[in-house]
Amino acid sequence: MVVEVIRGILIPFLGTSLGAGCVFFMKKSIHPLVQRALIGFASGVMVAASIWSLLIPAIEQGEGAAAVLPAVFGFWVGILFLLLLDHVIPHLHMNSDEAEGPDGVKARLKKTTMLALAVTLHNLPEGMAVGVVYAGYMSGNSNITALGALALSVGIAIQNFPEGAIISMPLRAEGVGKGRAFLYGVLSGVVEPLGALLTIFAAGLLLPALPFLLSFAAGAMMYVVIEELIPEMSEEPHSNIGTVLFALGFTVMMTLDVVLG
Repeated sequence: MVVEVIRGILIPFLGTSLGAGCVFFMKKSIHPLVQRALIGFASGVMVAASIWSLLIPAIEQGEGAAAVLPAVFGFWVGILFLLLLDHVIPHLHMNSDEAEGPDGVKARLKKTTMLALAVTLHNLPEGMAVGVVYAGYMSGNSNITALGALALSVGIAIQNFPEGAIISMPLRAEGVGKGRAFLYGVLSGVVEPLGALLTIFAAGLLLPALPFLLSFAAGAMMYVVIEELIPEMSEEPHSNIGTVLFALGFTVMMTLDVVLG
């Protein structure tokens, strides 16, 4: 079981690292079609995982109609937590005039640095989500299986792939060496296994809080999907690819949780 847990919490970090490694092989950036497909698939996986791997197990921990209350409360705390992060580190947008002006390079580099910080902070609740699920699995919870936890880890890893790339590649474009650009991309994902481990230890001490922790992770993941991923996968060109892959990711994750879980 310990090996399964260690593997599970490292898989999302691997996804970030592989994405950052694109800086060694690609001269410019990920093709928009591939990017929309990856983000769409990962979004579908994460939405399905939020429901079947997190919210439903959270509700099933309790009894009667009141069982939904910890899930609702934790879900909203997760949403508000990510909303707070977005207020602390606002979304950064820069128009073409700013990019082409005399301070364009400096502005783009600052934007990339802030983007790296934002991605790093957003990776924390994703690591917590993996940690919560594996904590439930380790506790012997019959509603959480090894396959379901692994599927969640793989889904987050797929979502992390373009995140690692969007950190390392812009840094390289602004003159940062490939090695350093790769390192910064990798470091943005370090918080995920750390967050997972801390959550596992906390959940082990506070098992009665498991329904809240599961639903908190679901709320955080849903916020990331709705606020960050869906708008990006819906951008032209190739927005239809993102939609189709979203549906595919959702059905794959749902099938894994329902049939194999």
